[in-house]
Amino acid sequence: MRKALILFAAGFILAGCGSSEVRTGGKESQSTWMGAGSENSGRYSMKQDRGPEQPVDLAHVQDAVPRYEPKSRGGNRSPYRVLGKTYRVMPSAEGYRERGTASWYGKKFHGHKTSNGETYDMYSMSAAHKALPLPTYLRVTNLDNGRQVVVRVNDRGPFHGKRLIDLSYAAAYKLDMLGKGTARVELEAITPARLQAVSPQVHVASVAPVSAASVKQQNGTSVPAGHYLQIGAFSSASAAASVKEKARSVVPELSVWVVPVNISGTTLYRVHLGPLVGSYPVQSAVDLLERAGYTGVHLVDLNLGLE
Repeated sequence: MRKALILFAAGFILAGCGSSEVRTGGKESQSTWMGAGSENSGRYSMKQDRGPEQPVDLAHVQDAVPRYEPKSRGGNRSPYRVLGKTYRVMPSAEGYRERGTASWYGKKFHGHKTSNGETYDMYSMSAAHKALPLPTYLRVTNLDNGRQVVVRVNDRGPFHGKRLIDLSYAAAYKLDMLGKGTARVELEAITPARLQAVSPQVHVASVAPVSAASVKQQNGTSVPAGHYLQIGAFSSASAAASVKEKARSVVPELSVWVVPVNISGTTLYRVHLGPLVGSYPVQSAVDLLERAGYTGVHLVDLNLGLE
């Protein structure tokens, strides 16, 4: 059986699908197509993927920051085949939004090459996807608890069942899905066309103006439409109210709002600062908030529904 696998691997590599082109691993996808002597063969000495040996506090790890990047030279060949199945890479991630099951991968692949030739770091905010162009930035929402992260897709997978995405250990940690191993998620691509509306590293003056309409919230109050900084999302209204009071003193020139949002039947309370007008120095406000302990601050637009 081992000889057959090695012969199969050799044929696969000769066909042009080297390890820098397609990763066939993942937390639950234990591939054996790489033969002995491959730069990736060492990972298979670990039979089961896992996280770090000792607990690690990753609360300080920042989300991936979307920016303009050309397509990677590696990992974007289309079509490509893995384990006898053909996959096609999307020409663009523009407008991509999908729901499905997420899994995660960790130490088994830590330090090895990703599909686009980079080195996988399980403590970074990255991910693997079968069809999105590499790289692509995604906002990932855990539909079971409302938590959100932004990741950079630089790898291929998962090739197990109908799973939609493989998240890094750090991303899974921040989504609170490590214990269960999988989670129901929604993916939304952050593409160049939307980058200015979601990146905290731009000034609002460079974002398209919004109308004077208002957004009605579930509690009957109205929040002015426009751009806001989201500093957190909570399952408890009292927790959101507590954060709201503390945030007032961090950036006193901005109003603070608690915006309830229903996700799959569960109400999530998001704390927004704004609206931001004119050429308000967004990055300065983000720096102040991050020094105060608010991680993952990002811009949202209540008109466009990017929150």
